[in-house]
Order: sequence, then C-alpha cells, then structure tokens
Amino acid sequence: MTDSPTFPTVRLRPKAEARAIRHGFPWVYADELVTDRRTQALSPGTIARLEDAERRALGIVTVNPKSKIIARMLDRDPDAVIDRNWIASRIARALALRERFYDAPYYRLVHAEADGLPGIIIDRFGSAAVIQPNAAWAEAMIADIAGALADVTGVSTVVKNGSGRARTLEGLAEETVLLAGALDGPVRVPMSGATYMADLLCGQKTGLFFDQRDNHAFAARLGTGGRMLDVFSHVGGFALASLAGGAASALSVDASGAALELSAKGADASGFADRFVTRKGDAFAVMEALAGEGERFDLVVCDPPAFAPSKPALDAGLRAYERVARLAAPLVAPGGYLVLCSCSHAADLTQFRNASARGIGRGGRRGQLLHTGFAGPDHPQLPQLAESGYLKALFFRLDG
Repeated sequence: MTDSPTFPTVRLRPKAEARAIRHGFPWVYADELVTDRRTQALSPGTIARLEDAERRALGIVTVNPKSKIIARMLDRDPDAVIDRNWIASRIARALALRERFYDAPYYRLVHAEADGLPGIIIDRFGSAAVIQPNAAWAEAMIADIAGALADVTGVSTVVKNGSGRARTLEGLAEETVLLAGALDGPVRVPMSGATYMADLLCGQKTGLFFDQRDNHAFAARLGTGGRMLDVFSHVGGFALASLAGGAASALSVDASGAALELSAKGADASGFADRFVTRKGDAFAVMEALAGEGERFDLVVCDPPAFAPSKPALDAGLRAYERVARLAAPLVAPGGYLVLCSCSHAADLTQFRNASARGIGRGGRRGQLLHTGFAGPDHPQLPQLAESGYLKALFFRLDG
C-alpha cells in the first residue's frame, strides 16, 4: 500500500444504487461496479477511490476483483490515507468501546465492518491477540495491522488465523502463524466466573467464542442447583459458566476430543473438576443415546456451528436446527430449561425461532419463550449490514 492519496478510481454502474453506499452500506457487489480491463487488472486488496456513475466521489474502498464483494468501504473521506496510522486510529476507537464495558482485556476487540475495519476480526486474550484477516486488503496489510494493534493495546503476542469460509470467498489461502511473541500452550481466559482454556494456534476460530458471554450468564441463572447438558460445547462455554453459577453437575458433548480436553482443563483450573464430565461423539447421535438411556437434565444448551452460513444453505440449515430442538427437548426435565443457539446470519431470528418451536413440538414438548439473547457489546452491529448481527439464543422453559 502507499502513503500517497493518489489512488486508482473505480466507478459504479449507472443503474447501481449509490444511495445505499451514501447511507452507510459498506459493500459493492461485482455486478454493481464497472469491471473494465483496468479494474479487472487490479490486484486483490488494492486501495481505490470509489465514484458514482456521475463521477462524484463516494470514498476510499478496497477492491478485490476475485470476490463477489468486489469493493468494501474503508473511509468516506475520498482523500483519506489508508496506512498504519489510519488502522491504529480505528483500533483505538474500538478499544475505547471495549474498555467501557470490560474490566479485563478479554473480548472481541475488532468486529470487522461494525468497527470500521472491513473483513478484520481481532480477539484479545490479555497480552495476546488473534487477527483474522478475512479480506484481501487485510491480508496485504497484515504487518501494519499487527504493528498498529501492538502500538495501541500493548499486546506482545499476535497470531494470524487465516482460516475459514470467508477467506475462501476472497480467494485467500489458509494459513495460521505466530506473527509476534511466543505461546507455550493454551491461554487462560477468566470469563463468566470460570477459567477457560483457549488454544490460539490450533483451536477453532480464534480459540474462544466471546460472543456468548452474556448468554452464558443468563443460562447460568437457570442451571443453579441442577444437572446441566452442554451440546456442541467446544471448550465448555455454557457448561463452565453454569458450574460457576451453581449447577450441581455438567456434561459437555462435542465431536472434538481436543476441545473436550481443553474444557476439562478449564474445569480443573476453575475448581469444578468433580462436577464436570465430557462425552465425545456426534451431537445428534449422543442426544439420541442419552434419550435412550433415560437421561434428563434441568438445563440443556445446544450451541451448534452455523448450519446456514449462506442463503443457498438456508433450507437445510433450518431443518438441522429443527432436528436439534427435536432431539434436545425430550432431554429436558419437567419444568426445566432449553437454550437453542444459532450463529447463522442467513437464518434470521423469526426463521430460527419458528424452526426451534417446530422441533420442540415434534419432540413432544411445549414451553414458554423466556428470553432472546444476542452477542455482547464487544460484537457491535452495523445497522446497514444484517450479517454483523448473526448470533441468536432462545431460552425456553418446557412444560412437564
């Protein structure tokens, strides 16, 4: 990238809706941009000036001719300089918000477009941080991003996690590397009254899901004094929070032995080892087996991966969410609680709620919807971008 404000220019097609961009929508799709030879020749991640069809400047964008999202808005000032200082100012703004809400430096520090850094996720784990550069410009400027991150926050260890579907859609290769500092094992993360173990190099995503923190706390109130089941548990998110809240016992189910090992280490570090057990296996098969064994729990939580990561996968995803609810509902003791979660942005709240309700009914149960939870304030939403508000958690009380 260059420090000069002289950028190539890209232009919207005459019928493209410039109003949406002016009103805050951050993306330009490939069929909305003039893609002549010059534009097609731009390397992925190029910084350019965006104009409307009448050649009026709209701002500075990053361009990736290989992506369906061909341009992402970086700055609405057409003379902005996108460099390390610019990135540092965005990170500093994001940091100020997190420090208002959290006493300890464990949170999502940057939530992509919602924090003005499109395609960039940064999760902070004390003196360490994990960057997910999910857009071509972020990949190209990863050294500046890591340097600005260290300058602003003082973190000494930085991991680049280059994996996931978003990078594939950008035409980027998968790569996870340590950019700065050192790691000698999982990082301890104090959260929800428990100690979680996050594997920043080999764990899923960035190693821990901070987005469920507020939902952990709500669920913990429901599990006090009872038996708890955490399905798709990863490193024990809901289970450890429930034990911290006074649950008598917790069973964590996951297909990953490595994740369950981390959850067990977290339980031990939290002082919950005597109340915590794990069971490895396919979540659907394990729920069917538990029902056959006559097991019942006072609190059941199902937090599966994104079954509907895109619109083409929506119908199959909704059927999967319905199946989760159908299998989980019979495992809830009379008067107990069922928590169903979705991190699929393609399935909106109404669709997910309806699929969950159908599943509960097919499981032979009825209940009350007590609460609907979302991601915490370290995962702010960009109002113009529905994808930034992906997480939903439904809390039910089931009848006898």
